[in-house]
Amino acid sequence: MKKPCFKPASALSAAVLAAGLALSACSSEPAAPAAATAEAPATAQDAFFANLTALCGQRFEGKVVTNEAADSDFAGKRLLMHVRDCSADEIRIPFWVGEDRSRTWVVTRTDSGLRLKHDHRQPDGKTDPLHWYGGDTANEGTAERQEFPVDQESIDLFNANDASVSTTNVWAMEVHPDKTFTYELRRPNRHFQVHFDLTKPVAE
Repeated sequence: MKKPCFKPASALSAAVLAAGLALSACSSEPAAPAAATAEAPATAQDAFFANLTALCGQRFEGKVVTNEAADSDFAGKRLLMHVRDCSADEIRIPFWVGEDRSRTWVVTRTDSGLRLKHDHRQPDGKTDPLHWYGGDTANEGTAERQEFPVDQESIDLFNANDASVSTTNVWAMEVHPDKTFTYELRRPNRHFQVHFDLTKPVAE
């Protein structure tokens, strides 16, 4: 019976093998993580603004989900939001109630957070006496919800136009990507909320 034949490795092969083992021993450090493909939003407000920006150019139908007598003007009418004009610092969202196209929500960045204002027009396009009311965020909120307590400019406007009931308003917006957008108004003895279905953009 023949014995297995093992040929001795050449000196060169042995050197290559030894070098490989040495490199293996030195490569125990973890590999550097891959570079991020996209920069994450710096704050919850940045993330909220990005969620809103992602809707730009689209229209969505909504419905009032609260049930108060003051909401009767919305009953039986088509409610439509159009995320129409978007820039790095401002998003304009017309809100149509039937044939009434007098309302536009305007969300802008500020040095301290986000601001919501209401661009309210008369049928001829002139500004309504109650125009450009709203407020600024008072805290960071979340990527899905931001609240806007009434600002002093708006309080003065309401008082000057016999609308002092609105001087404690707090508005809010919610964006749940691929689910719903919500606009909300709250004050003592008043709660208005309208939801829009983000799963079904409409052509017009």
